[in-house]
Amino acid sequence: MQPEHKAVAHQSLLLRSMPADDAEALLSRASVTKYDRGQTVFLQGERATAIFIVVDGWAKLYRIAPSGAEAVVGVFTKGRSFGEALAFQGDVYPVSSEAVTQCTLLRIDAEDYLRRIRETPETAISLLSATFVHLHNLVSQIEALKARTGAQRVAEFLCELAECKTGACEVVLPYDKILIAGRLGMKPESLSRAFARLKDEGVQVKQNRAKIDDIDHLRIYCEEDPAQAWMR
Repeated sequence: MQPEHKAVAHQSLLLRSMPADDAEALLSRASVTKYDRGQTVFLQGERATAIFIVVDGWAKLYRIAPSGAEAVVGVFTKGRSFGEALAFQGDVYPVSSEAVTQCTLLRIDAEDYLRRIRETPETAISLLSATFVHLHNLVSQIEALKARTGAQRVAEFLCELAECKTGACEVVLPYDKILIAGRLGMKPESLSRAFARLKDEGVQVKQNRAKIDDIDHLRIYCEEDPAQAWMR
């Protein structure tokens, strides 16, 4: 494992609140795997035995509906983790995971994490924090589908990815915009219209990069009454 891999893992939600010695102990037994675009990480129905942290690139979680349509449950990029809760239940994955781009994933065995929880309760706190954030994000997705315009949902997605706290910033997106549309419950043409609408809010999208003039302004736009957002 390279030093840069460890640096990303330490900043992830899963490990950032964990005592440094415990995090290092976990990482010493973790493995790093590179995936090509379209390569399967795990399949729906497989036994959940590991937690993953994205070191680089993009990965997605998805389900295949009875109709054969793909429903994107979540997309994850550098520093994001997934698979936490299920891995500790000894249950199966209710979704599949696939590399959206060439990506590097850090794999932590669930048994190793459980062992750290038994030895140091602080490790359990980091797991609870990560699980809470995932739940909060799912609730936010449902709220956004019901109470926000398409442009507001895209703006919120950009705010989630932005690493800057204030001012101007840039967000790197996956090249496959269909992935973003699926994650936000939109059609590709609706996503294009949303990006066009966000130009008036200081967002410029070129290829896979979104330049945001003022992240604070964009956060305020996300929370506006949808009626006002439509009138802009």
